[in-house]
Amino acid sequence: MATLPSVSYSITVRLEVDAGGSAVGSLTNAVEHVGGMVTALDVAAAGHERIRIDVTCAARDTEHAQAIVDSLGAVEGVVVHKVSDRTFLMHLGGKIEMKSKVPLRNRDELSMAYTPGVARVCQAIAANKEDARRLTVKRNSVAVVTDGSAVLGLGNIGPEAAMPVMEGKAALFKRFADIDAWPIALDTQDVDEIVRTVQVLAPGFGGINLEDISAPRCFEVEARLRELLDIPVFHDDQHGTAIVVLAALRNALRVVGKKLEEVRITMSGAGAAGTAILKLLMHAGARNIVVCDVDGAVHGGRDHLDDNLRWIAEHTNPEGYGGDLKGAVAGADVFIGVSAPDLLAGEDIAEMNEDSIIFALANPDPEIDPDIAHLHAAVVATGRSDYPNQINNVLVFPGFFRGLLDAQSDHVDSDMMVAAAEALADVVTEDELGPNYIIPSVFHADLSAHVATAVREAALRARKA
Repeated sequence: MATLPSVSYSITVRLEVDAGGSAVGSLTNAVEHVGGMVTALDVAAAGHERIRIDVTCAARDTEHAQAIVDSLGAVEGVVVHKVSDRTFLMHLGGKIEMKSKVPLRNRDELSMAYTPGVARVCQAIAANKEDARRLTVKRNSVAVVTDGSAVLGLGNIGPEAAMPVMEGKAALFKRFADIDAWPIALDTQDVDEIVRTVQVLAPGFGGINLEDISAPRCFEVEARLRELLDIPVFHDDQHGTAIVVLAALRNALRVVGKKLEEVRITMSGAGAAGTAILKLLMHAGARNIVVCDVDGAVHGGRDHLDDNLRWIAEHTNPEGYGGDLKGAVAGADVFIGVSAPDLLAGEDIAEMNEDSIIFALANPDPEIDPDIAHLHAAVVATGRSDYPNQINNVLVFPGFFRGLLDAQSDHVDSDMMVAAAEALADVVTEDELGPNYIIPSVFHADLSAHVATAVREAALRARKA
């Protein structure tokens, strides 16, 4: 599947051309000739003989960006001076900062914020440690913790290389829910060390967001921390994805007039995200699900099942289907993929039930080309931003944690996740709902607040139960 030019690979090329020549008019043609897209053309400096121009272009990838530069350099009269990658420029020096919320303009303000006045606040918290939620940043802080073992689709690239993602996550927390999040990259992939490190760091935070930790270790890390800590622990790669999938599926089923408890669902992917999606769908009422991995359908008769696959075999696939993914898709109402690219073709989707729903979420290349899926399915969603119905965790995690922090919750449970999914789905009104709009934009004005309210209420109900 051809990838379109994207701002993710946006470059600015500074070049010079003859003032009296025809090169200026050729620049756009040179970029478009190799499949690029000019998004801006600015004159940086002008003289009688030479003009300096900044040409900003969107490319498909780094190789395509170089092809654009070469094409521009080949135009007669053009001299290329430098090329700036706009994404790298955004990351120079990091994307986040810490700043004081209180003024420190004079001695009085300093003595209250720090010594000697701060001692009285310390003593109050020593007498009642719960006051830390009221009197410190703990009230509004989340630790975004990674070991760098499963970063985006890049794999095990280590804690340093994971930092740009963790910073980005912290920036999204602030932008969409006004939460102060702190990236913490751990130089260990030992489960015991991760658990112990997060445990001893936890007093400074109101919640823990585990990020980009590979399966199956992520399951154990999350489960043990939930037992040890009195603050919510949430693995976004699992549960954030699951919540958005449930919300989108709820609306997609409204579009086609089907019910969650009645449809047959085929899933591709039994890792962290796939397992979390499965469990949340079942908690919400789904009954007939077949899960496939690289070895085909998961069922009780398969050899060499680990603990996670054994649980899946015991709770899904009621008919004991033992074939491959293509066979599992035939006769299904819903396909959800969180696995690998190009696993299905148009003829496979054509074998699904009428008004089928396709969530092909492998990124950047989904399980089936969305354009082909649209020929056969009623509703198609992907993880990509260049197609409608993008399944993106940023739709939920800021509002989800906002609700947890506001409720001062000490845990996360499935009822809170279902509440978040229902709130997210309800942001799309009946008038707006359609095959190409089953999930709201991340920039929807009321999104995070709506999710936060639902989660806060669910957390408060859990506290009273």
